Amino acid sequence: MDRFALDWGHYRTFLAILNEGSQSGAARALGLTQPTVGRHLDALEQASGKPLFLRSHQGLAPTETALAMRAYAETMASSAAALARAASGDAASPEGTVRISASEVVGLEVLPPILADLQDRHPRLAIELSLSDAVEDLLGQQADIAVRMVEPTQGALLSRRIGGVPLGMFAHRRYLERHGTPKTLEDLSSHRAIGFDRQLAYIRDMLKTRPELADLRFAVRTDSNAAQLAMIRAGGGIGICQVGLAARDKDLVRLFADRIELELMTWLVMHEDLKTVPRCRVTFDALAEGLIAYRATLPGSTG
Repeated sequence: MDRFALDWGHYRTFLAILNEGSQSGAARALGLTQPTVGRHLDALEQASGKPLFLRSHQGLAPTETALAMRAYAETMASSAAALARAASGDAASPEGTVRISASEVVGLEVLPPILADLQDRHPRLAIELSLSDAVEDLLGQQADIAVRMVEPTQGALLSRRIGGVPLGMFAHRRYLERHGTPKTLEDLSSHRAIGFDRQLAYIRDMLKTRPELADLRFAVRTDSNAAQLAMIRAGGGIGICQVGLAARDKDLVRLFADRIELELMTWLVMHEDLKTVPRCRVTFDALAEGLIAYRATLPGSTG
């Protein structure tokens, strides 16, 4: 088969098999029949001239060729999704789909009222909200707009600095009643600390100003800020979260307020090619307005 005769549908199936680990799983994920998935895989392997998957006890294991193809197929997927979003829009009015990337805690706790108000004003606007603490690639079209906690460095991006969001160390009253209140940072060694599993980019930036926090031994580790906040609210230990979010719960007690002052710098970012696209422009402006208003309500925030 001529490898150039393969269309995006074949590579979409390829990605689904990679993600699901089986032809049946890929068929369910894509809404295809299993024979169709099998035909797509046969065509891909015939075009590549070698096997792409090997059967194992866990399902289908990708070969080195399949792993090498993955990044290119993911780029095709991002481009196809961006193409669909562009086709959904209108050159004169804000309608169609906009994909927004944000951290879990921002997407769950901060953005919903901003987006609800945006869609009240522009009912023909559809929102895709991608929640991850990893930085999605705007140049690679994984998203149209991103709320980031690390400063953008790519020149083709339009960015707006929202400012610093204050962070503090908190514990639920219930936890402190059971385990006592630490008086010094050294006392934390005898408490259940809640923290990160990996040093993502925004964490590395934060630790530059407070390197002593890097020595904390966490009893609960998760890269999800939303999960960390949920554990703090549940009385599971002591952790760091946004001061404004903690203020919503009267039972969360701030610790070391005079010794631990942190800020999470925030930027709103969009590819510069999208700045004149109505659906993206109104969304970017609404997010900027909403995030600045949210930040203005926070105690201790600075520019």
